[in-house]
Amino acid sequence: MSEKFENWSGSLQFTPEKIMYPQSDDEVIRIVRRAVQAGKTVRMIGSGHSWTPLVKTDSILLSLQKYQGIVSIDRENNIAEVKAGTSIKQLGELLYEQGYAMENLGDIDVQSLAGALSTGTHGTGVNYGTLSTQLEGVTFINGLGEIITCSREVKPELFRAAQVSLGALGVIVRMKIRVVPTFRLKLHTKGANLEETLDRLEDYKREYQHFEFYWMPGTKKVYLKMANPSTDEFRGIGISRVLQEIFLENILLGSLMWVARFIPAFSRMISKIIAASTSENIIVDHSHRIFATVRWIKFNEMEYNIPKEHFKTVIYEMEAAFEREKYQVPFPIECRWVKKDNIMISPASGRDSAYIAIHQFKGMKYDKYFNDMEKIFRKYNGRPHYGKMNSANLANFAKIYPEWESFQSIRKEQDPQGVFLNPYLKGIFGAKMPEKHQHI
Repeated sequence: MSEKFENWSGSLQFTPEKIMYPQSDDEVIRIVRRAVQAGKTVRMIGSGHSWTPLVKTDSILLSLQKYQGIVSIDRENNIAEVKAGTSIKQLGELLYEQGYAMENLGDIDVQSLAGALSTGTHGTGVNYGTLSTQLEGVTFINGLGEIITCSREVKPELFRAAQVSLGALGVIVRMKIRVVPTFRLKLHTKGANLEETLDRLEDYKREYQHFEFYWMPGTKKVYLKMANPSTDEFRGIGISRVLQEIFLENILLGSLMWVARFIPAFSRMISKIIAASTSENIIVDHSHRIFATVRWIKFNEMEYNIPKEHFKTVIYEMEAAFEREKYQVPFPIECRWVKKDNIMISPASGRDSAYIAIHQFKGMKYDKYFNDMEKIFRKYNGRPHYGKMNSANLANFAKIYPEWESFQSIRKEQDPQGVFLNPYLKGIFGAKMPEKHQHI
């Protein structure tokens, strides 16, 4: 009997027929070809850090956790070829050992590289795109069991589809990543007022290469995170960082979340306590260790990309909804910015973007809160993060992505029998699932 799978937050649970752990291209090819012959489907799993049922299957679940590491580094062109199952955390350390780093990262590094890039994961900074914009080439096994390689120069349209593909084109086995020489970041964090932050927003985005803030719902308080490259000496990476990241952002915050879970009416008070506990701090460390944040607290999350020009309007509408509905939400709202790209179905495709992520502590009600916020996001042409909770369907995606049909055509070429489809992908693509036959 196959083992049961549960994602990071516990919101997604299912039991696939088999979980397979290939360690080479040839093994992946055999799995795909046998699945096609048996009428089975194959879905890929990374670290299980997504909330949407992208990976859910009762057929074959394929994990590349035994297929990790750097294949090679082209030092002349600053390009690293990496096995797709490599975690972002591991990659950061491996690149550092070679004198390199990724130019930008998100705030969580436990995801597999392929999983993160395939769902459009991003960091923050108006001069930086999603992580997928750092891709220079992709190698995957398609639905015919063929090895396909594409890049900016070779099969460029296929490459634009493969950069953010939801695992719908095939099993990504290797990625070529543009890297930069290792660098330090100076991170400055402090509490601030929401109105003042919105007034100074353009200054913050211009002055800091990486800027974001957390808004404490139901209050006027925010927590700023501002970072720039630095040659300063290492600073605050000892006990002060442990105090900030482990105690304040996990132990204290987690304890307050449990109080809110059992007494939801205290949520706004807890939000104020969290806001009051933020302190000014400066940390200087290697970039990959600054970008990532320790996350022990389990939560559910929805995140939407909106055109940057609508950001303030959306925040004000969200604030009005909080005052009107009195949501019992103690968890901060995260706000970040990303440069536009030309990737077919990237949420940042064709527009400079703001990302707004809402959260609710695991075990607390979130349906009305998430539904109401989603209505606001959609009102301003919002596009959901593929790995986070949303209710978007085929009609929604076709409307908000001008190249949705172009991606569909490429998907059908690479996977004509739908071996990489599951019920969720079938729904958003309007595609047919293969008929089930014998055991693989």
